[in-house]
Amino acid sequence: MLLVSQSVRSVLKSTPGRPKVTCTPSGGQPQGWAGGALWRLLLAVLGVGALLALDVWQRPERPGPANAVWSGPAVLPDLATLRVVERGPIPMPAGMAAAHASSLLAMPAGHAAALTVFWFSGDRESGPNVQIAASQYLRTTHQWTPARFVVNRFVAGPQLGFGIRRLGNPVAWLDGQGRIHVFVVATGGGGWAASRVLHLRQSSTGNGLGELAFEPVRVLPLSWMWNTSFLVRNAPLQLADGGMVLPVHFELGIKYPAALRFDRNGDFNGMVRISQRPFLLQPSLVMQSPTQWLALMRDERPQGKVGVAHTADGGAHWSDLPDLALDNPDAAVAGLGLASGQMLLTHNPSHTSRGTLDLSQSVDGRTWRTVQTLERGAPQDEFSYPALLWLDGSLWVSYTVERERLAWQRLAPVAATTKGQP
Repeated sequence: MLLVSQSVRSVLKSTPGRPKVTCTPSGGQPQGWAGGALWRLLLAVLGVGALLALDVWQRPERPGPANAVWSGPAVLPDLATLRVVERGPIPMPAGMAAAHASSLLAMPAGHAAALTVFWFSGDRESGPNVQIAASQYLRTTHQWTPARFVVNRFVAGPQLGFGIRRLGNPVAWLDGQGRIHVFVVATGGGGWAASRVLHLRQSSTGNGLGELAFEPVRVLPLSWMWNTSFLVRNAPLQLADGGMVLPVHFELGIKYPAALRFDRNGDFNGMVRISQRPFLLQPSLVMQSPTQWLALMRDERPQGKVGVAHTADGGAHWSDLPDLALDNPDAAVAGLGLASGQMLLTHNPSHTSRGTLDLSQSVDGRTWRTVQTLERGAPQDEFSYPALLWLDGSLWVSYTVERERLAWQRLAPVAATTKGQP
């Protein structure tokens, strides 16, 4: 190629009347300017194409079938007898005026804390001082510890190598080695539709609240648009092999839910779309059997219902089902499968208001009946973004109150309503 180029230059130099590339046309630009611009454009297109190809190549393939494990014990009490035995506020970080999007995590047996709750808190949602906060419910005192921040965008950003503008919606999971992983919505420029899912892993030796610390693993490779427009909200579904399935959703113009697969070490192994409908988001995974699961979803339509999709092969393929008869005011829901024919759902039973928060039960996943009304306020009130956890014979619920604080409740069967070891 070098010899050919030299030959061409020699011919041009020796050719009488050859055109001068430096002459100026009537537009005032050298004739070579247009060619240079085209080359720069071509190089830019090739560069973008290479980045997109690398992005697609890095993303894992569609996951295969998997087996889930039940959240409850082998023998469950009658869920229709669940009654509230404890309730109250969750401590806020000092001086913070807003709290939202809690996530509950059961701690290992023998740990000083029965469970840990994570949420985001600051002056306001999307505020510059928003961080991820946590508190733990201690087994000995039956009290929540004072809250402390465990993820700071000003620390996580430099560790990743780029800036983070806002944080939100933490979801926690305990891997096969006993390490806590937190998946967080993180944005740069733009609003929530420009979000990415940031994966953080416990870096501290212990996971008591006083020493708990996290380091970023990476931004999950989910979208060809530099992994933007995916968000996380609801709890993962635990798998028999120690891995898990994390529900997420896409939100740019259209909405759609997806399921991410992770192995027992927290390594990302693939993604599959849950629904083909462009108005469903924030899926909550509910187990019906080890290989049959439901995704119950928020509906953004004005007269929305709780949306449903189903998999019969352990998450390898999903299909849409008719909506539930439950109204949905464009609000998050939280579901939980405890055993065969034992499913629970926390939701706002209205088209227009988040002022009531219900707990419902189902045998088949299609027909639901109210077990308890957890909160009932005026239409303008808000009790939203619930989280559910079954732990040591009780159902734990956390949720947002007016976007200002978090509340929790513990429900136990009527026969076990005496306050004792949680």
